[in-house]
Amino acid sequence: MEVPFNNSTGKNSEDVSPPTGEGVVMDIGTGDGRFAYRTARENPNRFFIGIDANAKPLEKISMKATRKIQKGGAPNLLFVQAAIEDLPEEFDSAADEVHIHFPWGSLLQTVLAGEATVLQSLRRMCAPEALLEIIVGIDPERDRSEIERLGLADLSSEYLANSLIPKYESAGFEMIESGLLDSHEWARLETSWARKLRGNEGRRVIFLIFRAV
Repeated sequence: MEVPFNNSTGKNSEDVSPPTGEGVVMDIGTGDGRFAYRTARENPNRFFIGIDANAKPLEKISMKATRKIQKGGAPNLLFVQAAIEDLPEEFDSAADEVHIHFPWGSLLQTVLAGEATVLQSLRRMCAPEALLEIIVGIDPERDRSEIERLGLADLSSEYLANSLIPKYESAGFEMIESGLLDSHEWARLETSWARKLRGNEGRRVIFLIFRAV
């Protein structure tokens, strides 16, 4: 069940059209919303939607986004409470970019397993030629219990090339680029999880970029 969390224009939605001239960007598993908020403030001509099944961490930043722009508001930002498997129909073909940064728990499990229902949902929300960026950071030692609990596969080059990427391609995505992110590059993401990871040299941060076809 999807629940719109806030309309950050702070006005009646019938009175104001969201600024979408440069595209719509969706942040899946937005967490505390820091990435969506910062990038919305930096890109006022794009419309950002932060999506998470848990609305509690979004309460403070959601209220901040409703302020006047001069006081930190972001009229081009909307937060929605929804699970990735059950996204609103209004999102169909709406996204020009989709980001999934440092997913955890069930979101991490489904993304790394390439579950068909999740990939279908992701493809459904993508406009033609939309970009999908996935960034995952796992430490085999520190995250051992979570890896075992979720039954996560070893993210080897072989697994990515022979199992995971083909599943995304079958779902309607074309692989554009993949690789490892250095720790100094995590800062650009401006997420609370990325900040916690700084200095953790044992953690492999993998990025995957696809294009909807």
